[in-house]
Parts: sequence; C-alpha cells; structure tokens
Amino acid sequence: MTSPQKAEHILSVENLDKSFGAVKILKDINVAIEPGDFLVLVGPSGCGKSTLLNCIAGLEKSTGGEIKIGGRSMNGVSPKDRDIAMVFQSYALYPTMTVGKNITFGMKVRGVPEAEQQRKLNEVAKLLQIDHLLDRKPSQLSGGQRQRVAMGRALVRDPQLFLFDEPLSNLDAKLRVEMRTEIKRLHQTLGASIVYVTHDQIEAMTLATKIVVMKDGIIQQAGTPNEIYNQPANMFVADFMGSPSMNLIPAQLEAVDEKTKISINRTDMAGIELMMDRKIEGLAGGSKSVILGLRPENISDASGQNAKDGQVAECRVDVVEPAGSDTFVVTNLGGKQVTARMNADVQIMAGDMANFAFDLSKASIFEPESGARIA
Repeated sequence: MTSPQKAEHILSVENLDKSFGAVKILKDINVAIEPGDFLVLVGPSGCGKSTLLNCIAGLEKSTGGEIKIGGRSMNGVSPKDRDIAMVFQSYALYPTMTVGKNITFGMKVRGVPEAEQQRKLNEVAKLLQIDHLLDRKPSQLSGGQRQRVAMGRALVRDPQLFLFDEPLSNLDAKLRVEMRTEIKRLHQTLGASIVYVTHDQIEAMTLATKIVVMKDGIIQQAGTPNEIYNQPANMFVADFMGSPSMNLIPAQLEAVDEKTKISINRTDMAGIELMMDRKIEGLAGGSKSVILGLRPENISDASGQNAKDGQVAECRVDVVEPAGSDTFVVTNLGGKQVTARMNADVQIMAGDMANFAFDLSKASIFEPESGARIA
C-alpha cells in the first residue's frame, strides 16, 4: 500500500468546538497525530468522542476551529473528498452482495479498473485471512468475519486516515480480544494512520500509540499509554484508566528531611504511616491533605517485590477475589475500599489481619478539591 503524502501531521484538530443548539458537545479540542500513529479516543458514554470522530470524517459540521488532514484544511470538504475510510460499529455491509462485492463496491463506484479492483481485493482478503469467504453473503458470516469484511472495504481505499467507531463493541469478549490483536497486527503491518473510538480502556491501552481521554467534551489528558497509566493528569483519568482502577486514598503528607511521610486514617483501628522516598513541593513546615493514588499492583502481599523497602502495614482483609494469575484482596484505608494485587497462591481469607506491602515509587498525589495531579 502506498504511503500517505508527506505531512508534519497526518491529522491536526485545532480549537475545535461543536454545539447542538445551545448544548456545547466539544469544547476547544486540540489534538494532532503523526503519520503511522494509532490515536485512541476514550471516555465514558456521552463524552463527545464519537462526535469528534464524525467531525473529522465530515459527517458532522464543527461549530468552530479547524481540522486538517495531510496538511490540508477540511473546511467545506465533503466526506468523500477527505481521503479517509471509516469502519463502523454496525459493519454497514450490503446484505444482498457477496463479501467480494461488498469490498470492491466503493472502487467500482469510483471507476477503478476491474483488474485493479481484483488485485486489491486479493491483497486485502489475504491480509485479513478472508480469501475463502469472498463468495458468501454477510448473513452467512460470524460477527468477527463481518468485521473483517468491513475492515477490508476500508483497506482497499488506501486512504490517508482510517477512522474506527467502536468497531468491536458488538462482539463477545473472546472475539473482541482476537480482533484487537488482528487490528494491532494490521497497524504494525501497514503503518496506517488510525483514529479509533472506544469506551473500553483495555482496548485503548493495548492498541494505541497515543491516547486522548475525554470527559464532558473536554480533553482531560493526551499521551502515550504509559504516560496515561503511570502519570494520570487528574483523578478522573486515574480512576477511568486501568482495571481494576487506581486506588484513590485520602491521606496527609508531611515533609521529613528529603522524604515525605504519608499518614492514612482507618475507621476501625489505628491509622498507618508510610514513608515516601522523595520530596513533595509545598510541604515546608506543615502537613497537607491529599489523595494518594496507588495502582493495585503497587500494593501486594509482604512476600512480594514491594516489601523490599520495608513499607509494610498490617490491614484487615475485607474481600478476597481469586482471578487466576492473581488474587485481588480488598481492605479499607482512609474510609475507601482499596484493592491490592497479590500472588495467585496467597493464603489469605476475609476477616484475616495480613501484611500489605506498598511500593510508593509509582504513587500519584492529587489535590482533593480540583482532582489535579500534584506529583
């Protein structure tokens, strides 16, 4: 497949607004991707991610701002002239046409020579491993096979930009995982530029080179999967990304030399104190109420890696959830349920007192009122 035309950004969205009547759906959206990037727009239902995708596609007209594809402004450019291909949640296949005809239909309408249609069909069918299905009708296919056909129809267009609108949400859990791997493989094989909408944060983490987390029409954070996961910009991102999500624990911080003491209250017993091996700005001469963010894997049983620096506290076990390769253990800290990820074979039961080891090297600290990240 041919490379997209050389452009600094294959997609650039600048100061984009979108309103439906008096209701503002998108608010000052700014995002850009390089050729070959896999951008995932993620957020809860109603956050504006599909509206943003539709604005990029030209299916919705933006109220303000500008969208550029391949360095060219899309103001006034119709969807068919934007050099994009879209894969929908509903597959949108023609039921009376065979798989082969579904894939080549767009090329036929555009007047592509038949030999070229056949060459592209064979190339894409082989790539997607659907060459044995070309004479079947959509009704004779499984959900995963239909999704491959919808992807094939997009791929033969060889566009500058692929747009995926929750393409896996109609599939069962096992098939979703398989198709996720398939889309990742396709991206790596083709080096295609992709914008992908999902509400599934696991999908976002596994597929993306860049993630944009949205809430109420506003970008909360944009970054690599690693940045989003390990340095969430605020408590919304911390809570939304990750499964189980980040533990958000009310705590008090106090500077002790070049370290920071963390005090956490408990309702049914004495509080615990932990020592963080770094200094937090703005603590001179007093304590500060914060929200301590710790991923479940940063809290483990005392036999694990986290116990090395001696940050261990005895906690009461409320719930034990075996999960195959791990065991999730729930306790209560600061009046909140806190989930620890422990070894699969940990010998622990609800009601036990057990040692929990805390790895504070990846802790996030948030401002309680605004939810913004402090450190």
